[in-house]
Amino acid sequence: MAQASKPVRVRFAPSPTGELHIGGARTAIFNWAFARATGGTFVLRIEDTDPERSTEENKQVILRGMRGLGLDWDEGPEVGGDFGPYLQTERFDTYKQALEDLKAKGAVYPCFCTKEELDAKRAVAEQSEGGYSGYDRTCRSLSAEEAQARIDAGEPHVWRLRVPENHGPLELDDAVYCHMSVPADVMDDMILVRTDGSPTYNFAVVCDDTNMAITHVIRGDDHLSNTPRQILIYEALGYEVPTFAHLSMILGSDGRKLSKRRNATSVEQYLKMGFLPDALVNFLALLGWSLDGETTIIPRNVLCENFSLDRITKKDAILDETKLDWMNGEYIKNMGAAAWVDAVAPFLIEAGLTTAEEITTKHDWFEKLYPLVAERMKRLVEAPEKLAFIFAGEAIELDEKSVAKNLLKEGCRADEVLAHVRDILADESIAWECDPLQDTVAELAEKLDLKKKLIFQPIRVAVTGSQVSPPLFESIELMDRATVVARLDHVIANVFGN
Repeated sequence: MAQASKPVRVRFAPSPTGELHIGGARTAIFNWAFARATGGTFVLRIEDTDPERSTEENKQVILRGMRGLGLDWDEGPEVGGDFGPYLQTERFDTYKQALEDLKAKGAVYPCFCTKEELDAKRAVAEQSEGGYSGYDRTCRSLSAEEAQARIDAGEPHVWRLRVPENHGPLELDDAVYCHMSVPADVMDDMILVRTDGSPTYNFAVVCDDTNMAITHVIRGDDHLSNTPRQILIYEALGYEVPTFAHLSMILGSDGRKLSKRRNATSVEQYLKMGFLPDALVNFLALLGWSLDGETTIIPRNVLCENFSLDRITKKDAILDETKLDWMNGEYIKNMGAAAWVDAVAPFLIEAGLTTAEEITTKHDWFEKLYPLVAERMKRLVEAPEKLAFIFAGEAIELDEKSVAKNLLKEGCRADEVLAHVRDILADESIAWECDPLQDTVAELAEKLDLKKKLIFQPIRVAVTGSQVSPPLFESIELMDRATVVARLDHVIANVFGN
C-alpha cells in the first residue's frame, strides 16, 4: 500500500462522454476535500479514449461542471503540471513503454484468438456445469518463436497479462470496505492492449496512476471488481499499489439507482435549478461521509480542514432533494445581499426582468431585494416569480382568486380602502419609505373601522397582483411612486369601475 509518509496525491478521472454526473461530482468532491485536508495535490485527468463520445465539447462540459461547483484542481487541463499530459489520448507512449516492460519480463503474451472463436468458446462453456470462467489461455502455451512468427506475419493479436500460477490470494485493505481477499485463480488472463494498440481501461489507469504518483485512489464502488485486476497489473509492472477507497452508490429517494427519467442527474442540471455551488458541495459531501454524525451545514473551509477517509461509510447514500432544498435555503439565508445578487442575476436576466448592465449599475438597489425573499427561497430559480411584480409596469396582471377573496368579497370595502390608500401614496409630503408609508396607511384601520388585514390585503393584491407576496411596504419602497399609484388607479378603474 501507499506509504503514509508520501505527500498525498489524488485524482478525479472522468470520461468526457456527457455531463458531469452527480455521482462523479461526489467522487470529485471527496478527492478534492481529501487533498485539501492533507495538504496534498488534486489532479484532474481526462480519460478520453472513447473516440466517438470523448469530444472536445464534452471535455469542456466536464470542466464547466467542475468550475460550477468551485472545485479547483492543482494539476490537469488548463492548469498543467509536472506529471502531464492530463489527457489519456496524449499518453499512449507511456502505455507502449509499459507494455514493452511487461514483454521483457515475460509477464504478457500475444493472443491470436478471434472474437468469433472466443464467442464460440464462451457459448460452449456457458452450457457446461461450471459455466464460463474466463479466457481458456489457448495462446498462453505458444512458444515465443511461433508467437513472434505470427506477429511478423501481420496476424491480428491482443496482449494478455500472464497471471502467475499458484499466486496466493489478492489482499486489499480498502479504506472504506476494510480488508478484502480475492483468490487469484479466479482471475483470467485479461487483455491489456487491444488489436489496434489501444490500452484497456485497467491497464491505462494503472499506468496513469503510477506515472502521476497517485497515492490514494478514491472512486465509486462500481470499480471494486476492477481492483483485483489492477493489483495484478501493479505487481506485474513492479509498481507500488496505492491506497484504495471505494465509495457507495448514490440512490434516489425511492431507493432505486439514479435515472435521468426520474431524477436530475448532472451538476449543470442542479445549478440551472437554482442550487448554490456551496450548498451542492455540502450536500454531496454528506452522501457517504459525515463530520461528526450530527452537523449538516458544513462550509467549504470546514470540509477541507476535517475531511478524512475514516468517516466514509459503505452504506448506500440517498439523494434526498427535500433535504437539499432545505440546505440550499439555509445557504441563501446566510450568503449576504451582494453575493445573492451575483448568484441570482442569470435567473433574473433569463426571465427578462432586467439586464446585466442594469444589475451592474444598480447593484446596491438589487441588494435591497435580498431581504424581501431571503427567508422565503429554497432555490434561486424561484426569484423571478417572487419578484416579477417589482419589475412590472403600471397595469399589473391580477390573480383571479386573490381578487375574488380580497377585492370583491362582500363587505370587505376594498374599493373604499384603495381610494384612501391611493391618496396617501400619492401624497409627496410623506417620505417614500417603508415605515412612514406603512404607519400612515395603518391609521386607516381605525378611521374606516376595519381590521388591518382588510386594509393591507387589498393593497397587496393591487400592487403585487397576488394575496401572497414578499413584505408589502418594504417592496413598495423599492418601486417608483408613480408606478404604484398607477397600479392602484388601474385596479380602481378596472375592478370597481370607478
